[in-house]
Amino acid sequence: MESMTAARPKPVTAPELRDLIVEGGELALLDLRGEGTFGDGHLLFAVSATLSRLEMVIDDLVPRLSAPIVLCAGGDGDDDLITRGAQRLAGAGYSDISYLKGGLEAWAGAGFEVFTGVNVPSKAFGECIEVWYQTPHIPATELQAMKDRGDDLVIVDSRPMSEFKAMNIPGGIDVPGAELALRIHDIAPDPETTVVVNCAGRTRSIIGAQSLINAGIPNRVVALENGTMGWHLAGFELEQGAERSFPAVSGNGLARAAECAGRVGDMFGVPEIDAATLDQWRNDPTRTLYLLDVRDLAEFEAGHLEGSKPAPGGQLIQATDRTVAVRGARLVLVDDNGVRAKMTASWLIQMGWGDVHVLKDGLEGDKSLGPLVNGPHRPRVPGLEAANPDEVSAKELAALIVGGGALVVDLADSRDHRAGHIPASRFAVRANMPGNLSPLSDKAVIVLTSPDGVLARLAAADAGASGAQVKVLSGGTAAWVKAGHPMAKGFKDALDEPKDVWVRPYDLDQGNEAAMQTYLGWEVDLTKQIERDGTANFLDFGAAGERGSR
Repeated sequence: MESMTAARPKPVTAPELRDLIVEGGELALLDLRGEGTFGDGHLLFAVSATLSRLEMVIDDLVPRLSAPIVLCAGGDGDDDLITRGAQRLAGAGYSDISYLKGGLEAWAGAGFEVFTGVNVPSKAFGECIEVWYQTPHIPATELQAMKDRGDDLVIVDSRPMSEFKAMNIPGGIDVPGAELALRIHDIAPDPETTVVVNCAGRTRSIIGAQSLINAGIPNRVVALENGTMGWHLAGFELEQGAERSFPAVSGNGLARAAECAGRVGDMFGVPEIDAATLDQWRNDPTRTLYLLDVRDLAEFEAGHLEGSKPAPGGQLIQATDRTVAVRGARLVLVDDNGVRAKMTASWLIQMGWGDVHVLKDGLEGDKSLGPLVNGPHRPRVPGLEAANPDEVSAKELAALIVGGGALVVDLADSRDHRAGHIPASRFAVRANMPGNLSPLSDKAVIVLTSPDGVLARLAAADAGASGAQVKVLSGGTAAWVKAGHPMAKGFKDALDEPKDVWVRPYDLDQGNEAAMQTYLGWEVDLTKQIERDGTANFLDFGAAGERGSR
């Protein structure tokens, strides 16, 4: 696509954009609206990249500056959103920026499908897998009956520990998706033990169960139909606060896991590359490369390859669009022994990612890739170094609040704000600045905060355009908590509506059964909508191993 200036990105019509999507070349389709608005309707392969946090996510989502980008919003009324997004991207060095003319309204007007919800490609893929493979599942009532009888079974929860602790099936063990094939041989060494895989809803239950079936373990494997939501809807109690997790991998368990992963690699044609090839690809300016470490996050932080990014395998399949925005890009997966990388790659291949590879021998291989790097992933944030707003310490802010000389504006997402915020702070959305600050025009000082202070620093210039005196809390809300100051909960006196996040049924007050039923029905119906849309290239290997495109 032709490169244009940030102020005047090149318009692309809905039919032209659909052709680009179907052609399969590299393309990043970025929707700049808040995630809540995005969830109300968007293109299938659009990635939520809200303008408010664009600088914080763009380097991870689109690592190659010359990759083709198409910006999307709701319609002509969002022209300012497109212009500001293009300006920020151009300022960060991106050179090929276009936009969907007429936005989502034009897309729908052309007769093309509009999808609701988030992580839709992954959700739809999971539903297709259940249909194609006839993945076995049991309802909550049958699982409870098995437990009551004392049947030989294990319940493995394929979500991250944070979700597991929030709510889980009593007696379950947390084993995030990519860990299943690696850990199951030590968790259920007896082939007579039934393995029940669950998540919050459907996708990770289906993918997790089918992973073990594809791996060829001798146990009976079933998915728990509708996961923890199905369990709740059946009238059973959920457990909160549990931290049961998988054991360390034994030598025998690793050998069996490697055999299973090798079988899956052969089944789905998972290719491996060596260090020299990876080094060559890293220096290829014509292709977008994602080097993704699919191990557990703690393992990543203990030591990872320079330039790799954390992408725990189960979550990568569950929400690929949160990690990889460039369709048609080159993906290289890495772990320590190949099991998790091969299992994850097998699913990406079936999702239609045609350029997926596993680094041979992973972290144990060729040391020419350099020493491992410790610590958390720190993405490049364009514009952060140049942002030098006036700052106040937590102690200084506390004194200002007591004296009535400042009002705190919280830029955390609305879910986090509701869970905990500086007392009397007002929730606001950066993309709506400076207009949303007009009710505060009589305040002597506006102090911006965000979880770690990064977003607040970026937003200081936006807020300053209101004419108010603006300062930033040094270190953000985390510094406030570290200093021992109190926090408040709830959501009131907000400057903006909480359309910045997509609210899941289990985010709502406990007992919201209607929302759960609607959500589960939405997931099941995605297969029909995918067929109508016609832009997905999922690969149906099927139970018989026959490969066909859907």
